[in-house]
Amino acid sequence: MSIELTRNFSIIAHIDHGKTTLSDRLLEHTQTITERQQQDQLLDSMELEREKGITIKSHPVAMNYKANDGITYKLNLLDTPGHVDFSYEVSRSLAACEGAILMIDAAQGVEAQTVANVHLAMEQNLAIIPVINKIDLPAADVDKCRQQLEDILALPGDEAIPASAKMGIGIEEILEAVVARIPAPTDHADDGLLRCSVFDSIYDNFRGVVSYVRCFSGSMKKGTRIKLFHTPKTYEIKETGVFRPAMTAVGDISSGDVGYFIANMKSAAEVKIGDTVTESKNACAEPLSGYKEIQPMVFSGIYPIDSSDYEALKAAMAKLQINDAAFTFQAESSVALGFGFRCGFLGLLHMEIIQERLRREFNMDVISTYPSVIYEVTKTDGSEIVIDNPSLLPEPPEIQEIREPMVRIFIMIPAEFIGDVMQLLMDKRGILENTETIDDSRVMLTGTVPLAEILVDFNDKLKSMTRGYGSMDYEHAGYRPEKMVKMDMLIAGEPIEAFSTIVHTDKAAPYGRDLAKKLKDVIPTQMFVVAIQATIGGKIIARETISAMRKNVTAKCYGGDISRKRKLLEKQKKGKAKMKAFGKVSIPQDAFIRVLKSGD
Repeated sequence: MSIELTRNFSIIAHIDHGKTTLSDRLLEHTQTITERQQQDQLLDSMELEREKGITIKSHPVAMNYKANDGITYKLNLLDTPGHVDFSYEVSRSLAACEGAILMIDAAQGVEAQTVANVHLAMEQNLAIIPVINKIDLPAADVDKCRQQLEDILALPGDEAIPASAKMGIGIEEILEAVVARIPAPTDHADDGLLRCSVFDSIYDNFRGVVSYVRCFSGSMKKGTRIKLFHTPKTYEIKETGVFRPAMTAVGDISSGDVGYFIANMKSAAEVKIGDTVTESKNACAEPLSGYKEIQPMVFSGIYPIDSSDYEALKAAMAKLQINDAAFTFQAESSVALGFGFRCGFLGLLHMEIIQERLRREFNMDVISTYPSVIYEVTKTDGSEIVIDNPSLLPEPPEIQEIREPMVRIFIMIPAEFIGDVMQLLMDKRGILENTETIDDSRVMLTGTVPLAEILVDFNDKLKSMTRGYGSMDYEHAGYRPEKMVKMDMLIAGEPIEAFSTIVHTDKAAPYGRDLAKKLKDVIPTQMFVVAIQATIGGKIIARETISAMRKNVTAKCYGGDISRKRKLLEKQKKGKAKMKAFGKVSIPQDAFIRVLKSGD
């Protein structure tokens, strides 16, 4: 099929606005799948995706559509993740398209992530087709959504297509709009050289790495020798194909096509998302623009609950990394938790997904330490270091400045909750920069807040205080110098590194008191008094005390001189003092699990 009859497009939307359901209807309407193959959330192949109702991995699919003008078009749909953690994957998928369908919930209207995704599409100069979905709901307000499109996104509201993906309403109109409004792809260059952009990859146990690509110029087929700009090796293509929606081999992939190739790649690390594929001998001079290394933003220690599972956990993580190059891990050990791994993630959802996949797919019972972010540290000797583990932070006299990562946050809420949300933002050390009225009932707050402050409970609190109507999105906004300190927890004078954390000086004392109380509740009573202390640079900022287990040594005294009882009590007192000097506190494994799993 000629390049003029090809349309490459993506579907972008806020979470739960019906993106995957629309994909199902498009596949059915174009008869890409048979009635026997039909099932809800067809492109979400992972059990976790179906359960959580979110897309985690990109799922491209090729469809043939016979339009009302009688011409058959090839439509390449690139389904994308919707969560902010995977925004780089979304941007790479959008870079492989000429247009995008923007979905808006007719009852919810424009949300925070809707705005962020539209900006990504506009940066790529894509043709945008607005679709107002879920018009069958009783609370649907199509006119209000059209007005929001114009006021918030500067898109023509009268061009929006009313639809219901669930009921199959408006599907034909959407497909006709894709053919009419989205331009056909054009050759990136007229020199005939091969240029393909990798927008995703997976690992197949039998065939090795499968790379998803969009071809911008030239063509590739079985036997073509290729190279990637950010990998020194060369490879021979074993198979090229498209997704219908299963992988289907075809003779070649040429300019304008979206498909996959399989070469002799043994590791997902050999191909980077956003990299450019070209022929090894007749190579193009420069790669396609937009490539960048994916850097983890959140770090956490993951340990097996049973120490004998260490090797099995290592093997499981290696298999996960093959399919998810953004996930990183390296071995570390802890006195309290034993041998484990320091892992890097794109964000908290990414971390949650990896942990859940370890439990479900590999039957691994794991415990994770409190998540931390990357800090930039300038030492007094002028050297610069990055810290992703609190235990690696230099001593206070060696530190000149600590900079923590900031995010620019966009919060969309009903106007009645503005006071509560502003207070939440200030409690998290955020700075409110702008308040914008969207319509008669909603406002959007824009501000900057430390990434560490929104990691654990910010979104939960936002949803709770806005009765589920609040939504948020964020983008990284560089680093800012702050008064950060390392807080250690001492139990009977011994530092427990599993509970060490980097906190702001203003929040150190409350956090230390809270953690000390939790530890007091879970550490069993010893034969001597145990002090639990939160310290910063040797200075104690919080303390809890576990009383000693005490035996009634005077029980056998039935009368007689009081000095006998005093002598026994004094003897017990000396024994307790000696035990305190030489005794060690035994902290059971489940104490760590209970504290670390209780959130912050």
